[in-house]
Amino acid sequence: MTLDLAQTIAPAEMLQKTAPAAGRSGTDVLGRIGNLETRIARSVTEIDAAQAVRYRVFAEEMQAKLSPDAVRRKRDIDAWDMVCDHLLVLDTSIEGDAEEQIVGTYRLLRQDVAAVSGGFYSQSEFDVDALIARHPEKRFMELGRSCVLPAYRTKRTVELLWQGNWAYSLKHGIDVMFGCASFHGIVPEEHALALSFLHHNVLAKDEWNVSARPELFRTMDLMPSEGIDTRKALSALPPLIKGYLRLGATVGNGAVVDHGFNTTDVLIVLPIGKISGRYLNYYGADAGRFAS
Repeated sequence: MTLDLAQTIAPAEMLQKTAPAAGRSGTDVLGRIGNLETRIARSVTEIDAAQAVRYRVFAEEMQAKLSPDAVRRKRDIDAWDMVCDHLLVLDTSIEGDAEEQIVGTYRLLRQDVAAVSGGFYSQSEFDVDALIARHPEKRFMELGRSCVLPAYRTKRTVELLWQGNWAYSLKHGIDVMFGCASFHGIVPEEHALALSFLHHNVLAKDEWNVSARPELFRTMDLMPSEGIDTRKALSALPPLIKGYLRLGATVGNGAVVDHGFNTTDVLIVLPIGKISGRYLNYYGADAGRFAS
């Protein structure tokens, strides 16, 4: 599915062709820290550059098995790139065009867009339809394909990615964020401690319950709760998942093995209303903390 920010640093404060053509005025910048800024991709060429960054991380670093065409082009590409917005982090100190400055990216898919574009990416692994059907009054947004180049896996890069997600969510009236986060490798039992911790402690329940598709379901209940060392379990979690948990996210029931991306995926569910108050205060209820 997607490697997201797994195996990057732990975020201390963490949570296409249809990209907006906003020009180069800078008025669309969602946040800035020093020489780094975050905004939505403005052009097809910027999306192409983001796909190249994804290829470097997913294929070259994490050994994902992409299509022959993707390997030939050295781009991580799929059909959702045509309809998603692409959040970028750019290092403006790098000489050259914006395409050469992209150091991190996130892919954002709003419910209204998904409804007319073939649905959400994660629907192939999790029963997202049932979750959304229980909340007809809420607007959902899927987060995916997040990655950061190794040299930029720092707290401030992760903060900017979240700043961008938060500002974008406010702009579009989003009520719930969700998306796949991943463990490296295709053997869930190798992550028994971390997966069992998620199952026993942060499973999405009641109206937020969502499960892996039955034919793909792999249990996360691999250890009894009394046998889990919480400190060790937290250390074993991929940083992105740890960051989401700090924000107040829960996790769907069951994991899914993605052989193509060499990952074991879980579904993160983060209603905006359940985000921890300390993080709303940190980023600002109006996403103003790092706004330019």
